[in-house]
Amino acid sequence: MNTEAVIEFLGNVPLLQRLPSSSLKKIAELVTVKHYDRGDNVVREGEDGDGIYFIWDGEAEVCYQADEENRPEFQLRRYDYFGHVIGTSGQPTDVIALSKLTCLVLPHKYHDLLQPKSIWSADKTLETCSVVEQILQLKPLDVDIFQGITLPETPNFGKVFGGQFIGQAMAAAAKTVDCLKIVHSIHACFILAGDLDMPIIYQVHRLRDGNSFATRRVDAIQNGSTVFTLLASFQFSPKPLIDAVAAGELASSFDQT
Repeated sequence: MNTEAVIEFLGNVPLLQRLPSSSLKKIAELVTVKHYDRGDNVVREGEDGDGIYFIWDGEAEVCYQADEENRPEFQLRRYDYFGHVIGTSGQPTDVIALSKLTCLVLPHKYHDLLQPKSIWSADKTLETCSVVEQILQLKPLDVDIFQGITLPETPNFGKVFGGQFIGQAMAAAAKTVDCLKIVHSIHACFILAGDLDMPIIYQVHRLRDGNSFATRRVDAIQNGSTVFTLLASFQFSPKPLIDAVAAGELASSFDQT
């Protein structure tokens, strides 16, 4: 199992797609491979296990205890994950292998990699970012849900600048595809004027995930209403421009113009 294959796999795990590529590379180097036979208990209720488990191959079943018996709740497949979550104590249910199962396990001591300072950089703080980077710095609320704000320095005409909607929506979409795919085309629809003083929620919808292409629709929501929609297509590239904004090159060029 080579590192490049592991990075590509991790880039398809929804929990990890919002991380900067540098964090994915570190995780790829730190995970261990574990194999289980059908019927094996991977993690028992109340146990911490060895870390966070990412299913590489096979299927597992999440069960909860009822009347001293395991009752199936739902199944887990490739790209799904389970295990100890930061801020909780122990696995809340049993996880049992339904077939031969292979998992990549990130040990507990490396959980900080799942909480980077930025979605673009594992080390850079917001204070050290350029204005353009700060505008594109979204806060992950959940898988496929991000929050953006309008900065005082952001161009505006009494309403949210259209370029801000496009940039932030693209940032949200990009953090839900693997890092080997880059944007191929976008289509934008401005529906309502955006409120400068209200946070913007970006809900990403996964319309397609293929080997070569991925398609995302992003709805920008304020006060319960969709104010902007973006449709983006991403194409696989063997030499992608990964986290170009994080490198500061593009952002710095904007600041100097």
